[in-house]
Amino acid sequence: MSLLEIRNLKKHFPVGEGLFSRGKGMVKAVDGVDLTIEEGETVGLVGESGCGKSTLGRTILRLIEPTSGEVNFEGKNLLTMPQRELRDMRRRMQIIFQDPYASLNPRMRVGDIVGEGLEIHKLAKGKAKRERVMELLHQVGLREDHFDRYPHEFSGGQRQRIGIARALAVSPKFIVCDEPVSSLDVSIQAQIINLLQELQEKMHLTYLFISHDLRVVEHISHRVAIMYLGKVVEIADSAKIYREAKHPYTRALLSAVPMPDTSRKKERIVLQGDVPSPVNPPSGCTFHPRCSYREAICDRTEPPLDFDADHHGVSCHVFGPIRRS
Repeated sequence: MSLLEIRNLKKHFPVGEGLFSRGKGMVKAVDGVDLTIEEGETVGLVGESGCGKSTLGRTILRLIEPTSGEVNFEGKNLLTMPQRELRDMRRRMQIIFQDPYASLNPRMRVGDIVGEGLEIHKLAKGKAKRERVMELLHQVGLREDHFDRYPHEFSGGQRQRIGIARALAVSPKFIVCDEPVSSLDVSIQAQIINLLQELQEKMHLTYLFISHDLRVVEHISHRVAIMYLGKVVEIADSAKIYREAKHPYTRALLSAVPMPDTSRKKERIVLQGDVPSPVNPPSGCTFHPRCSYREAICDRTEPPLDFDADHHGVSCHVFGPIRRS
């Protein structure tokens, strides 16, 4: 049994309810996602800004209530779970937020920020809480004298370490890493990525690592899922995605990744048009208006996410494991 199983998960936001709005529509931020994550692995989630990555991560944790679907964690459906039971389950699922400047309360000292979860879940208090927070600060590369300081006294990389320590405080099994390095300098990004990998090995953690940076995702992930307009369009082992990408959207993303060796040339794939509106997505395959390989069936029928014998999943009529016409 997988640690996390997501089935047909949807999150639609209502729009057009303002004073001057004429109609009412739905933003299909997450629109029927199926995903499994095994214990101890890192699944990278990649896509353009606005494709639904962060919404998916927060919906999994029920920080945003889903419209429909299932999220099974350790065999239990979180979406039908009573609030009291869900509160206990939250100990096992945590999140590291994207913005280390906005995700920490500026009026709280670091020791209180990191130790807040210990008090909420009644895991430690007093001297035991202080000792646990000191241990966590040490694990993420901070000093004991940082305990009584405020967030504004730290750099961006240090603040993200505080966010990681806060997530680890309640000993979770699964962590959603919501673009945890996107706002940091490149050198600091490497430090945080290495820290996350060390903690994963030491504590047997499982990550959903959300990012728009394909280079970072390649380095940290065991498997990679590509998201487009609220749907997963391709998923496979990390090495396979980067060597043998099949979906035209994945190929276009990879062609935009800069190469360190400037003497090597690669063809840049420039997509046609703009990303369609999630309020009114195209019929059939949502990528077909921008795809140079589209066929007649692409306009009419939505392709399922089909898997081959190597567990490489592709949602495409043309390049998927099951050819349709």
